[in-house]
Amino acid sequence: MRTASRFVEALKKSVRARGLTYAELAQRLRISEASVKRMFSRGTFTLARIEQVLAAVDLDLYEVARLSRGAAARAGELTHAQEAGLARDERLLAAFWLVLNGWTFDEIVATFTITRTELMVALAQLEKLKLIEWGPRERVRLLVPRDFVWRAGGPAKKAYARRAMAEFLHARFDEPLEMIRFEPRELSAESAALLRKKLERLLSEFNEAAEADSALPGAKRVGVALLVACRPWEFSPVKALKRRRTS
Repeated sequence: MRTASRFVEALKKSVRARGLTYAELAQRLRISEASVKRMFSRGTFTLARIEQVLAAVDLDLYEVARLSRGAAARAGELTHAQEAGLARDERLLAAFWLVLNGWTFDEIVATFTITRTELMVALAQLEKLKLIEWGPRERVRLLVPRDFVWRAGGPAKKAYARRAMAEFLHARFDEPLEMIRFEPRELSAESAALLRKKLERLLSEFNEAAEADSALPGAKRVGVALLVACRPWEFSPVKALKRRRTS
């Protein structure tokens, strides 16, 4: 997909994440709904019009540009030093998680049990770790991709992985937004490879949705964890029945 097309698609997702219809956006821009539809379908945006759309949905150009890059960029890892810093301090990890998910400075102070001074100290630490840039009016910009992956065997996984997994699985999974299924079946190697590709696409869609929804106020979002896994596996009682090869 061309860069311009990715940008228009990202802008469209951002508008939808705000819960706006084309008609409502047209009203804010003081143009016809047909003009809005035409702009998005043809990608015919002037720079001035892009600025007007961004202002109408309270976004900045950087956020949409980062979202448009997300579809093409591969997830990266944090450095060992960055993970070590987060592994040493749970509250710093919590502050980073909120920033990572698009919470603003004022939203964090108003919603969570952290003072302005404590949050300022945490942001200074995150900036020192080169995880964020912290600017005027408490504006925070991420320096890492939102869909980064934790290092295998790294400090963060050693500190938090078992605890996080135990907390995640400690539920009945019967609420409206909950679901868990465990489906052991036998597949060919080709079908297993295809399944893995589909799961990778699902993860990509999950992260794209999170990118788009990060433009919403924190109060309109809910934390969602997605557990995706597949591997060659047999239940131990079944494996015990298999005839052992003799040399």
